[in-house]
Amino acid sequence: MLRDVTFAIEGGDRLAIVGPNGAGKTTLLRCLYRGVAPLEGRVEIDGQDMADLTPRQVARRVAVVLQEMPADFPFTVQDVVLMGRVPWREGLTGWTEQDREEARHALGHLDLLSLARRQFSTLSGGEKQRVLVARALAQNPEIVILDEPTNHLDIRHQLEILALLATLRLTIVTSLHDINLAADFATHVALMQSGRVTAFGHPDDVLTDHAISGIFGVLASRQRFAGSASSQFSFSLASS
Repeated sequence: MLRDVTFAIEGGDRLAIVGPNGAGKTTLLRCLYRGVAPLEGRVEIDGQDMADLTPRQVARRVAVVLQEMPADFPFTVQDVVLMGRVPWREGLTGWTEQDREEARHALGHLDLLSLARRQFSTLSGGEKQRVLVARALAQNPEIVILDEPTNHLDIRHQLEILALLATLRLTIVTSLHDINLAADFATHVALMQSGRVTAFGHPDDVLTDHAISGIFGVLASRQRFAGSASSQFSFSLASS
């Protein structure tokens, strides 16, 4: 259950939601994309309560990439990415040239053009994840919400997808397990524990040794590299 969660981000910001398993990260994301309705409070886009928008209006502004992976989609990669255009279809018309161009553009961004004719069900977990991100981009949203988008990806594709998302003129909200990826990617971090946001702000201010150690029950140490602005966390178990 979520309690006392209050924050705001601006258009173009990248928010990483960080916390241990069971902290409420996925539940918070569900509230943000209207997968569930909060019992109290409201979620606003540009000052408008999302509860007042129609499902189509929400889908034209917010795209979602979930952890749950479709087991056996009987469609090609191109078909799956084109599904991102559904909120923009009018009546029973077929795909327009704009729809197809948006899909091609998204496939190109995710380096998937060579897989466009492949059956989605034949892809690896990492390839499927990239296709679902491409589908979200084809939706042409203002906001993209992602639940652990790097979970099924190897290191190279983790870095590539986050680098791509960082270049888009979109508002990004994502949960991330990897503290180092969150620190490098996000403009803002929400640190969660037991259904509450315990800290919110710039990654350097939120992701401190003390905060990470307390939230995750480990010894966290941040090493800053000489002559560089970059740093990395390392972790160890606290001795009993």
